Amino acid sequence: MLSYALRRILGMVPTLLLISVVCFVVIQLQPGSFLDQYLEDPRVTKETVATITRQLGLDQPLWVQYLTWIKGIVLHGDFGYSFANGRPVAELIWERLGWTVFLAVLTLIVSWLIAIPLGIYTALNRYGIGATITNFLGYISLAIPDFLVALLLIALVLSAGGTNVGGLFSPQYIGEPWSWPKVLDLLNHLWIPMIAIGLEGVAGLMRQMRASMLDVINQDYVRTARAKGLAGRAVLWRHAVRNAINPLISLAGLSLPTLISGTIIASIVLNLPTIGPYLYDSLLNKDQYVAMTLLLFSALLLLIGNLLSDLALAWADPRIRFE
Repeated sequence: MLSYALRRILGMVPTLLLISVVCFVVIQLQPGSFLDQYLEDPRVTKETVATITRQLGLDQPLWVQYLTWIKGIVLHGDFGYSFANGRPVAELIWERLGWTVFLAVLTLIVSWLIAIPLGIYTALNRYGIGATITNFLGYISLAIPDFLVALLLIALVLSAGGTNVGGLFSPQYIGEPWSWPKVLDLLNHLWIPMIAIGLEGVAGLMRQMRASMLDVINQDYVRTARAKGLAGRAVLWRHAVRNAINPLISLAGLSLPTLISGTIIASIVLNLPTIGPYLYDSLLNKDQYVAMTLLLFSALLLLIGNLLSDLALAWADPRIRFE
């Protein structure tokens, strides 16, 4: 297992290099550049624009710009500087990384804790009224965009006289040290993004778990376990669920980048301090080093997520070996 993990980690290096080239090319193909805002301003002279171009390194050939960027990453861990404010890209991402990881991991855990029991219930009671209603609500959850759910929840809270909408803290707690009132204020704000971002994931995982359970409970080894007189709970958890959950473990690796780049609009609507809105702003402002780094970071999360899901799958299913 260790040698497999090391091989996969070493294999990430050329993959990330190739992805970095793709990210650079995609950003360069974007119409316009960061300098457009200066070219459109009549108060800015051509000499000033030329000076800014040299300072940002945009007067260099594209291959030189790419090699300078990738060399800084490999040799010094330097991802470049933001064109918008001149600050290091790594510093700007680090400021938003904590809350991004917190919301992503919390949403993923809560989604699994809710979706798996619902998937098992709807599979074992597939003709019941409760399972039918749950499946119908699952279809509705998959059909409604996350940003629309966010807007509906905000309208519901405001109509009920509440004020805990938008962001993760009330204005009086922003920048203040941690205390119990601040933690309670965070919890009062947290349930809206949790529902808005996690609702679609819960519905998708529930349906995947239901389909896997329906396939597993009709297998020969499950019928054999029941025929031998094994208790129903043991058959369910030791044989059926343990095998039915394998496809969900494989899908878990895809959830990490999705929670960052797939919830951009909802994060903007809810004013969340995460990486998603920052990626949108960097693309809108043509801040190329920020955009390229965030796209590369998203790809890295996908590779890490796939590796972790493969290792977890091997741990959960002894039949799988990677040696």
